[in-house]
Amino acid sequence: MDWQPLDFEKPIFELERRLQDLKDHSDKHDVDLDSAVKELETKLRETRRRVYGNLSAWQRVQIARHTQRPFALDYIERCFTNWVELHGDRRFADDRAMPCGLAMLGSQRCVVITHQKGRNTRENVMRNFGCAHPEGYRKALRLMRLGEKFRMPITSLIDTPGAFPGIGSEERHISEAIAVNLREMMRLRVPIVAAVIGEGGSGGALGIGVADHVLILENAYYSVISPEACSAILWRDRRHAAEAAEALKLTAQDLLKLEVVDEIIPEPEGGAHRDYESVAENLGSALRRVLRQLSQVPIVELLEKRYQKFRRLGVFTEGKGAGASAGS
Repeated sequence: MDWQPLDFEKPIFELERRLQDLKDHSDKHDVDLDSAVKELETKLRETRRRVYGNLSAWQRVQIARHTQRPFALDYIERCFTNWVELHGDRRFADDRAMPCGLAMLGSQRCVVITHQKGRNTRENVMRNFGCAHPEGYRKALRLMRLGEKFRMPITSLIDTPGAFPGIGSEERHISEAIAVNLREMMRLRVPIVAAVIGEGGSGGALGIGVADHVLILENAYYSVISPEACSAILWRDRRHAAEAAEALKLTAQDLLKLEVVDEIIPEPEGGAHRDYESVAENLGSALRRVLRQLSQVPIVELLEKRYQKFRRLGVFTEGKGAGASAGS
């Protein structure tokens, strides 16, 4: 393992370490320890099944934030070809927290909009920890309009704690930039598919998330507020983040039930950081399939379905008694 285990993964990490030590000892001293190795392997499988088969919402948030998790550019490298990054919003600057460009997805040329984090301090400073400024969203919109002009579908890879809330960002109207994206994406006359690959934080995620089909990786999350911020507001203490995560219904499994997302993309056991290639294959296959399906829908029908999809969100019907029903 070339990454630090999360707190709840430490029993697995300890068993993996013991198993490797046992194998090394057997090889070094030419001792037959097969029975002990098999016993430990069985225990390791059972522990993995128990831990990863019963993940809490907070544990999934921790996996979604893992620093070794594949980021947007990792998926672009593995799922797309002929990637050409385009820069700048033609007004203020180029936002490196949102690499955007053109690429081939299978045989389809498309516009790719992303959030990008960093794995260390230097990269995070360059990428602003994946928190985009207004110019990032305006760059994204510039490229999406380019896609509409040349009839290229749009693919959005979402992974951000939220839009950057600093003074400069507010001075350049971050809320207006996101609001304009919401309006314009709703009426773009090309297919749009979005995938939440890690964190889907509030308006920062939704600013490139208005899509005909929304995918989410198994251990990603999508929420109007972070568990820590929710905890600070409701309990006036960030230590209740785990309880807040459960209450927010932010996991992929909860979001699918609420019809906020349309499809869950499976990850390898333990999270996407365990096997970049398999999760990229799963995501790439889903993106290609969805774009093929959306390309068959007449544009007028596609726009109407997109509108109705988002109009339905947050609409609930409650009644008294056991017969009460709820709709998404």
